[in-house]
Amino acid sequence: MLIVTGGAGFIGSNIVAALEERGETDIVVVDRLRDGIKWKNIAKRNLRDIVHPDELPHFLEEHAGNVEAIFHMGAISATTETDADKIVVNNLKLTAWLWEWCSRHSSRLIYASSAATYGDGKQGFDDSFDDADLAKLAPLNAYGWSKHATDRRFRRILDQNGFRPKQWAGLKFFNVYGPNEYHKGGMRSVVSQLFDKLSNGETATLFKSHHPDYEDGGQLRDFVWVGDVVDIIMWLYDNPQVSDLFNIGTGKARSFKDLALAVFSAMGKEPDIKFVPTPEAIRDKYQYFTEANMTKLREAGYGKEMTSLEEGVRSYVQDYLATEDPFR
Repeated sequence: MLIVTGGAGFIGSNIVAALEERGETDIVVVDRLRDGIKWKNIAKRNLRDIVHPDELPHFLEEHAGNVEAIFHMGAISATTETDADKIVVNNLKLTAWLWEWCSRHSSRLIYASSAATYGDGKQGFDDSFDDADLAKLAPLNAYGWSKHATDRRFRRILDQNGFRPKQWAGLKFFNVYGPNEYHKGGMRSVVSQLFDKLSNGETATLFKSHHPDYEDGGQLRDFVWVGDVVDIIMWLYDNPQVSDLFNIGTGKARSFKDLALAVFSAMGKEPDIKFVPTPEAIRDKYQYFTEANMTKLREAGYGKEMTSLEEGVRSYVQDYLATEDPFR
């Protein structure tokens, strides 16, 4: 049995689709569907079961010994969430409990960390799992801190020769974009938001720069196509001997202006971009540069090339957003 927490969410539902495409038939999704269209992310899937997160402990105990791997993507992922108590329960404590459960039952755990653990980036973007290096990182929000605290907890467990899952991998996702993020509202990728604006005849907007080293729209991010993210996760699943904390990006930062131009090109429209001030509420926490160091993953054996920004955006726009059925 394979379990995907957050399996109706963005990355989780893409994992479920990839597993099904590989011929896996014993897949369980753990998620809160709530109101809205989130259910459509898994509407095409033939699932063994859908389990509410509150029922997960009971479900796992009922199936102890039959769970090969848990892909733990479920979390409060909004970087604007301010309820730290809620974040601790959903992000840190649940992940720690799953680590313990997988350790006791010889299961594998692949869990979502985040590039938000790097904070303002002044300490670089090396996915070192050394405790001294982890201690230097200072996340800028409660979400990033919850992921960082989880990584450090597992580092401490390993240093103390504590129980560990049969395979474990923490994944520091950078700026992922692609199908099945439509339920995320304002937390959707810029690609999705720009597509909606341009489709409605509105002007594309990007944030002005409030940093002397960057021009308007020149803020840099490591934008990574969700298909590449899933390919890496499937590679980890195929290589159970690999355990570590890994960056998941492209290794090449691109500007928001590059991203917008790729959307215009994919839609066959002439560029027209308006720059607006970055909201003051996030201005002092705004990252101007992120770029994943992908050396560790490559040295672990992952060799597939990453999709270019232009090709990823073209595929997202033309194969999903602009179609009658945009869901994977």
